[in-house]
Amino acid sequence: MRVLVAFDKFKDSLAASEACRIAADTLRTAHPDWEIDTAPLADGGDGFAAILTNAAGGELVSVPVVGPLGEPRTAAYGIVSFGSIPAAARERLSLPRLRDNDTVAIVEMAAASGLALVPPADRNPWRTSSYGTGQLLAATAKRGARAILLGVGGSATHDLGLGALGALGLRFLDAHSAPLFPPTTAAWGHIARLAGHVPAALPPLRIACDVANPLLGPAGAAATYAPQKGLAPADLPALESATARMAALLSAHCGQPPSLATAPGAGAAGGIAFGLMTAARAQLVPGWALVHDWLDLDRRIAAADLVITGEGRFDTTSLSGKGPGALALAAASSGKRVLILAGSIGPLPAAALPPSAAAHAISPAVLPLAAALSRAPELLAAAVLHHLGAP
Repeated sequence: MRVLVAFDKFKDSLAASEACRIAADTLRTAHPDWEIDTAPLADGGDGFAAILTNAAGGELVSVPVVGPLGEPRTAAYGIVSFGSIPAAARERLSLPRLRDNDTVAIVEMAAASGLALVPPADRNPWRTSSYGTGQLLAATAKRGARAILLGVGGSATHDLGLGALGALGLRFLDAHSAPLFPPTTAAWGHIARLAGHVPAALPPLRIACDVANPLLGPAGAAATYAPQKGLAPADLPALESATARMAALLSAHCGQPPSLATAPGAGAAGGIAFGLMTAARAQLVPGWALVHDWLDLDRRIAAADLVITGEGRFDTTSLSGKGPGALALAAASSGKRVLILAGSIGPLPAAALPPSAAAHAISPAVLPLAAALSRAPELLAAAVLHHLGAP
């Protein structure tokens, strides 16, 4: 029996790599003769840099950065050779000038500006900054990377990436031409104009992004994501208005059309996608498709008899074209048996999964969430044994 174990993270509980290790170790103990292949998954958030870097045999480099609330932190970025990336993923990156021995940096926004870095009581998109992400981008350029891939999942910010742009050379001035820093959303009302630019020498920047939200409007960054980052409902109109004003200032300063704000994905990660497209010529690439190709999942699915996947919660949103849901559907369509193990299973339409795929919660329904999170390793191992332990 050949088994592909490919979990995404169990939020607030297990990293993707840890979930894969637990399941693989459990299977090897129960079935020493089985062949186990592990492929931790990433959606652009926590684990993105390490997973893609390790898959390409690259190196993780740790540097000091400023966290989302201005606190000192250490974050890592990855360095891989372009030639070590599978051909299909290289095509998605659209970097025709790179040669096999050129280096590509992999940056994870969550490592420096992530929501998980902010205690729940302190989450406030008016106060958080993406400056640390800009420090990571600058560090990769200084190291000599010929291109940068940025994953923007799990962000704590709604600053249009102005913090990151400040780390790259942009400056923010008040009505008296005095500098304002950091350019958190709360300070935007005092910004009268911008100065400076992102250096033209910054390597080509690609943003792995699966969301289609524009920057503004009812499906925009503020309305969709800011409440998850601590925004009070009554503050939404003020944040939307401030976002529109700052987007116009940035577009005018950079000589870019305001219509970039309407581009699908411009609202990703508190608008950092818009900011980096406008000021740093960044291009968006489909995140899950890139990860799928980078991890060579088609080949690994084809080699497997059974595919095991899952995440913290599996529901209808998991089947929207990315992560464990997309992997499960792809494996099932290839005729493979699929076992989905998740912390909890949300409502799924009757025909959501094909007959060869089954989804099960690892946590008993009566178990309080806090206990389920703390016991996730044992619960996952027990679920693997329950469903696959018998010879």
